[in-house]
Amino acid sequence: MRNLKLTIAYDGTAYVGWQRQDNGTSIQQVIEEALGPFTPGVPAPSVTGASRTDAGVHALGQVASVRVLFDHPLDAVRRALNIRLPTDVRIVDVHEVPEVFHARIDARGKLYRYRITVAPVVLPAQRWFVWHVPAACDIGAMRDAALLLVGAHDFAAFQATGSSIVDTRRVIRRIDVATAGDEIHIEVEGDGFLRHMVRIIVGSLVDVGLGTRSPAWLAAALAGRDRRAAGRTAPAQGLVLEHVFYGPSRPDPRPGQ
Repeated sequence: MRNLKLTIAYDGTAYVGWQRQDNGTSIQQVIEEALGPFTPGVPAPSVTGASRTDAGVHALGQVASVRVLFDHPLDAVRRALNIRLPTDVRIVDVHEVPEVFHARIDARGKLYRYRITVAPVVLPAQRWFVWHVPAACDIGAMRDAALLLVGAHDFAAFQATGSSIVDTRRVIRRIDVATAGDEIHIEVEGDGFLRHMVRIIVGSLVDVGLGTRSPAWLAAALAGRDRRAAGRTAPAQGLVLEHVFYGPSRPDPRPGQ
């Protein structure tokens, strides 16, 4: 038995998300199906992802672990998987890792990037990868608001309603708000994220940028721990999982908060 670590990139537009579901095709499903022919006659191995990205969310650096029975060279495994997979899902790298490695449990942090365009017109090739907000945004106010979320906090107000997660405390290591032409890029790095947490953070920052809310409102929403007090949920298509961190835990930027 070998344990493989897969680094995966995908365009999530056509999928119901990472995790297998009854209502459509998932990223996990197509990768498991591509692994099946390596061991004919037995069920395809189960693939565990570091992040259960939502429908329409993309990835450049998703990580998954899978235990396999075959002994093919790693380069051959990567090539064969990419031949069998749809072209909007690519295996970027394959490594053999210790038996105890688990892509989700061993992850020490994740980095997400969200793209917003303020251009008056969205080009067709961009429409599945950006959120169109055709208005001027106050970047300074967005940065001020983002700083209020950095550190260890209870992010219950930034979790999708209906979630069964009880412990809603997470550590945000940094939130960077930058501009690139007509685009605003928001990078959020943390030790872990609640369901829709990054998208709610982005939606709230956009509300601040548009002047409908103040940075102080965001701090009050955080302290109130009520989803109804925070901002809207940004659309899925602007979000990309950029990187999953492993190894020693990264230090908290503001310990004790």
